[in-house]
Amino acid sequence: MLKGLIVGIVLGVLLVCGSVYFYFSSGSAPVATSAPPMPMEKRFARMGLHAYLDKLPHPAPQVPADEANMVAGAKVYKEQCSVCHGLPGEPKGAIQQGMYPAPPQLFKGTGVTDDDAWQSYWKVENGIRMTGMPGFKGQLTETQIWQVAVLVKNADKITDPVKKELAAGASTPMSMAMPESTPAPKKK
Repeated sequence: MLKGLIVGIVLGVLLVCGSVYFYFSSGSAPVATSAPPMPMEKRFARMGLHAYLDKLPHPAPQVPADEANMVAGAKVYKEQCSVCHGLPGEPKGAIQQGMYPAPPQLFKGTGVTDDDAWQSYWKVENGIRMTGMPGFKGQLTETQIWQVAVLVKNADKITDPVKKELAAGASTPMSMAMPESTPAPKKK
């Protein structure tokens, strides 16, 4: 009896593993950003991220949420983050519309103002797998990452100077952003 139960459990586990393997190896899993999500994909991704973050220490922000740090954070945000996460009062761009999962628009709605600053710091520093969110450790200083984290934590209460910094250069015409290409020299 016990032997049959163990064999049944092992066969059940193998069947589930084989089914998952077949699902992915047969090309049935959605891989395009426009495809609908896999069953339970969002739930498992969110559950894994929150469980991981819950295990981490919860440090206090290493910079105060003052105007100088918010303006400095706005400069970094505008250069490094806005292409995916948007700017106040700006419509979604092509990159934002084409990503899956969709990156949160940090200046629309709640954004991440309900998260602690350390959570945003961790996400900026380390990135999040399978989301398109890169890690900026080594690309930005700790101070810059904290400035951005404090900015997005307080995105619902930014001051006019911070709004001005975010708006400066927000709408760069494509002709200025992309220099005209010159043909490559012909080989002789």
